[in-house]
Amino acid sequence: MNNLLKLEEFSLFGLSLFLFSQLDYGWGWYALLFLAPDLSMAGYLANPQVGAWAYNLVHHKGLAVALYMLGYLLAVPWLMFVGTILLGHSSLDRVFGYGLKYPDAFQNTHLGRIGR
Repeated sequence: MNNLLKLEEFSLFGLSLFLFSQLDYGWGWYALLFLAPDLSMAGYLANPQVGAWAYNLVHHKGLAVALYMLGYLLAVPWLMFVGTILLGHSSLDRVFGYGLKYPDAFQNTHLGRIGR
């Protein structure tokens, strides 16, 4: 089952690449901003609850889809761009085992504990 879930997430990463390829942005922008969603970890500087909330908001695929769709409906390409980055980043994170965070500690995710 674990491999099937990883394949599903990797497919969503592929979808984000396809959607991005339909936009009029260079691939350098995708590469440059791909790790930007991890800036949400700065919330952990306040406390684990704030950190988990900020991280989970930015890594929620519903937000990625909503931003992409809003950009599409309003013809705002940069919103579509942000949606593709968020979708691709969060999908690839989950392929590598980094899930949404529980508020007690960064290592506790919906996919299990990170590290030893």
